[in-house]
Amino acid sequence: MPHSPEQDPHSFKRRGVLFVLSSPSGAGKSTIARKLLANDPWLTMSVSYTTRPIRPGEQDGVDYHFVDTEMFKSMVSANEFLEWAHVFDHRYGTPKQSVFSMLASGHDVLFDIDWQGAQQLFQLAGGDVVRVFILPPSMEELHKRLVARNTDSEEVINRRMARAAGEVSHWDGYDYVLVNDDVEKCYEEVRTILAAERIRRSRQTGLIGFIRGLLK
Repeated sequence: MPHSPEQDPHSFKRRGVLFVLSSPSGAGKSTIARKLLANDPWLTMSVSYTTRPIRPGEQDGVDYHFVDTEMFKSMVSANEFLEWAHVFDHRYGTPKQSVFSMLASGHDVLFDIDWQGAQQLFQLAGGDVVRVFILPPSMEELHKRLVARNTDSEEVINRRMARAAGEVSHWDGYDYVLVNDDVEKCYEEVRTILAAERIRRSRQTGLIGFIRGLLK
C-alpha cells in the first residue's frame, strides 16, 4: 500500500544548512568547495561581494560580485550583508537576500569565508549554521602551496603566512576541524559531515507529522 504524504519517510521537509568552510589561504577550502558544488545539486554557493580586483579567469557574479569601495560601504550602511570583513586591504561580504532566497527554495548554502564571517553568521543564524575549519598539515606545506598557486607576490604570501597563525588560533570556534594532508580524503570527510548534518533531527521539520502518522 502506498504511503500517504504525511507517512512517506522521504517526503517531509527539512530546514536548509548554512555550511561554512574556513581555512588559512592555501589550505584547500576552495578546492574542496568546488568539488562539493560539482557533485551536489542541492548545494549552492553563496557569492560574496568584494572590492578586490578581478583575477584572470574569474567571472563577475560567479566567483564574486566585484564592486568598488563606495558601493560596498553603501551596502554595509543599508544592512545588506549577513556578514562582512576587511581582509588584505579589501572588503568581502555575504548578501542577505540571495542567501535567504536559496534557503527558501530548499537549497543548502555553502560559504567560503574566514573566522570573522563564520562568527557573524553564527550570531545571526546559529541553529542553521555548520562550521568546518580546514588545517594544513604544516605551516611549511602551507607556504609551499601558496607559492605554487603563482597568484600572489612574495610580499602578499608573507602577509598570508603571518595571518594564517591568527586564523588557526580560532579553530575552537568551529564544529568540525579537519587536516587537509590528502585533498580527496578531506573532501570525503567534509561530504560526510554535510550528509549527517542534513538529517539532524532538529532540521527534519516534517518529522513530527510523519511520527503522528506512524502512531495512528
